[in-house]
Amino acid sequence: MGGSRWLLIMLALAGLGLQAELWLSDDGYRKTIKLRTAVAEQRELNESLRERNAALDAEVVNLKQGRDAAEERARTDLGMIGKSETFYQVVPVASSSY
Repeated sequence: MGGSRWLLIMLALAGLGLQAELWLSDDGYRKTIKLRTAVAEQRELNESLRERNAALDAEVVNLKQGRDAAEERARTDLGMIGKSETFYQVVPVASSSY
């Protein structure tokens, strides 16, 4: 009877030791939480990149298919004007500091 009691106590202590290692070690539960957080962050990043890629893909298709899109891009990004257009530059009036 006394031998089985010691065996049960030893098994309980071994179980507690394994549980402590699982919960408290760097390779246990903490690492699992860190990995889950990293996966969630990567999924968010992937989704934003997926949206950006879709927008860029739509812009490429638009540029390939239409001249209007290429003209608009040249106007906004490069400051180009058409042959039949007149360019006006509006300069704000400098305020006097007297």
